[in-house]
Amino acid sequence: MLDNLSQRLGRVVKTIRGQARLTEANTQDMMREVRLALLEADVALPVVKAFIEQVKQKAVGQEVVGSLSPGQALVGVVNDELTNLMGGDLGPEAGELSLSVQPPAVILMAGLQGAGKTTTTGKLARWLAQGNHTQQGRKSGKKKVAVVSTDVYRPAAIEQLKTVAGQAEVEWIESDITQKPADIARAALDYAKRQHMDVLIVDTAGRLGIDEAMMQEIQMLHQTLEPVETLFVVDAMQGQDAVNTAKAFGDALPLTGVVLTKLDGDARGGAALSVRHITGKPLKFVGVSEKLDGLEAFYPDRMSQRVLGMGDIVSLVEQAHQNIDMAEAEKLATKMKSGNKFDLNDFRDQITQVKKMGDMSSLLEKLPGDLGQAAGQLQGGQAEKQLRRTEGILNSMTAVERAKPELLKASRKRRIATGAGVPVQEVNRLLKQFEQMQGMMKKMKKGGMAKMMKAMGGMKNIPGMGGFGR
Repeated sequence: MLDNLSQRLGRVVKTIRGQARLTEANTQDMMREVRLALLEADVALPVVKAFIEQVKQKAVGQEVVGSLSPGQALVGVVNDELTNLMGGDLGPEAGELSLSVQPPAVILMAGLQGAGKTTTTGKLARWLAQGNHTQQGRKSGKKKVAVVSTDVYRPAAIEQLKTVAGQAEVEWIESDITQKPADIARAALDYAKRQHMDVLIVDTAGRLGIDEAMMQEIQMLHQTLEPVETLFVVDAMQGQDAVNTAKAFGDALPLTGVVLTKLDGDARGGAALSVRHITGKPLKFVGVSEKLDGLEAFYPDRMSQRVLGMGDIVSLVEQAHQNIDMAEAEKLATKMKSGNKFDLNDFRDQITQVKKMGDMSSLLEKLPGDLGQAAGQLQGGQAEKQLRRTEGILNSMTAVERAKPELLKASRKRRIATGAGVPVQEVNRLLKQFEQMQGMMKKMKKGGMAKMMKAMGGMKNIPGMGGFGR
């Protein structure tokens, strides 16, 4: 997302080194680059103008302190203003769902058809059911969640939500295309109360464009349900069109927040910067993959750092803690530290742990600098495909072969390749990577960090690790 902005800033920073103060002259070039990058990212023109003006006011005349260069100081100002633009000025709790009401807390999902409302309803239900919700910065525990669809127009919309609810392991409340949306809403609310549900999420109908009938219907549903949260779901691919849609929904409904979907696609990211400015409401979630775990709470400061190439290590660590078996990780770390032999069984366990963390491209995007740029080379599921291929090769080996890779001669490699459905060269490549990992671990044991870093220089030859040793 917004790769151009990061690259342009990096280039311009180099041109204004060694100056003691940020002036109109030495910020002009950078502001031009920032403006172009934002426009290329499909950010709405009024938003670009307001943002550039804010940065100029804050930057010009600012002293460059400590070891910072003028370029770094200006990036700091841009970072602060990007954070504010995406909702940082609303405070850390603005992005939280307000569920501290008499149960069931009703969440109404609004947006155009195709924005991803139904999938997002399932993702959000799963997210709440797994205990990820925070209130004033603290986890509030697992929620008992029910979902219902009032979309009686789109073919199979109700069945789609039923399927998604089953995958998310939350309660699906039955509805029918012969019913009126308001009747479905009242019946669902009554059911949720009787079943002591903590949260009821209501999926609504959309249209291909802004439609008066749709707006009247969703206003009626809002009056019927009195939701504690009304979330506007918008497709990141819409770009500037998202601004018009956001304005229309913002005028019709008292929105409480925005969910930006399909951020993992070819979107240029402008919607993330535009929608909050237009609606005045915080971005609360972003959809980062089609999988049910592909929903992340939105943090303006973390997203700003990712845009500027600083990475988002905090979110990466949180994701690891949520999905990785820490006991297994500790066991492997102890084995490596003690110098016990690291074999292909351990390698396979590592891959299993990595897969639990979710979509690889979204993980790589959270890494800073050159490492994050590797994500661009792994779009379209290439990272997932490579992981599955590697796991298939390892699963085609016997437990003894994984424990003793030296047994793997030509005939065994052919059998493994056939079992995994890959060429023998793929098996050889995997074994070569494994040998490099073993060599690095031996250096760690013998000579500590310095030798380990030297060994890591060789990892640039491993596919997908091109910039790691630089």
